[in-house]
Amino acid sequence: MDTKQQILQILGLATRARMTITGEELTINEVRRGNAKLVIVAEDASENTSKKLQDKCSHYGADIQIFGTRAEIGHAIGKEERVVMAVTDAGFAKKLMSLFDEYNRG
Repeated sequence: MDTKQQILQILGLATRARMTITGEELTINEVRRGNAKLVIVAEDASENTSKKLQDKCSHYGADIQIFGTRAEIGHAIGKEERVVMAVTDAGFAKKLMSLFDEYNRG
């Protein structure tokens, strides 16, 4: 299984464990509260959305990754298309970050 599939699989697991939130506004609120351990923005998000989240994450010190399409993310978590999501669990976030390191190197 390739790294991308592993990442999508873990996003699905984290979602079933109720350790993720989706949607721009909810994600920004969680970043502000310090609950978002990792923010994921779809590669096909609008320039505006992407920049807004990157600014928020760097201001509040949350990790952020640009990854996958909105369709891939939505499918992985069993929902409609999703542009923005956050992982609120440190364990899942840590595992995902090591996979992202691998994925981004590949």
